[in-house]
Amino acid sequence: METLVRFSDGIERAIVLVGRIAAWFGVALILVTVFDVVSRKFFVLGSTRLQELEWHFHTVLFMLCLGFCYLRDGHVRIDLVREQLPVRVRWWIEVVGCLLFLLPYCALILWFSVGFVWDSYVGQEASNSATGLGARWIIKMTLPVGFVLLALAGLVQLARTLVKLFGPAELRDRVAGAR
Repeated sequence: METLVRFSDGIERAIVLVGRIAAWFGVALILVTVFDVVSRKFFVLGSTRLQELEWHFHTVLFMLCLGFCYLRDGHVRIDLVREQLPVRVRWWIEVVGCLLFLLPYCALILWFSVGFVWDSYVGQEASNSATGLGARWIIKMTLPVGFVLLALAGLVQLARTLVKLFGPAELRDRVAGAR
């Protein structure tokens, strides 16, 4: 069980690091959006590249923060029902949810997204606009990377929940305080 806790702590540190770095894309997104809006409004300058850069930054922000969000319980839950249940029942729901829904869903998305990225790379996919951004595979790569991070976060939650259910008291206390 101690190994399971060390594994989950190490993976969590990596996911949190990626999430914190990716969160800075929010600042970049704001700056690019403000520049785009101001330049369109006052200088009548439109840029397809700026617009595409906006959605690229938004995609990076969203995809690379998925795992971080899950580790911090920032995802949607049905709290009205869940909070009324005993804590051990909530832990079992977490285990079942990870095993039956989260991890298979991540595996399915990963399976299909790798081909999606590969086809884009091999086909040298670029923007449909002549003045748009090229190398579309780079932004598409955030899809499998984001879902790998989400799957790892699911494994961390699963490991910690198993420790809460079956581990010794000192380890249960340690993972209960983790976040």
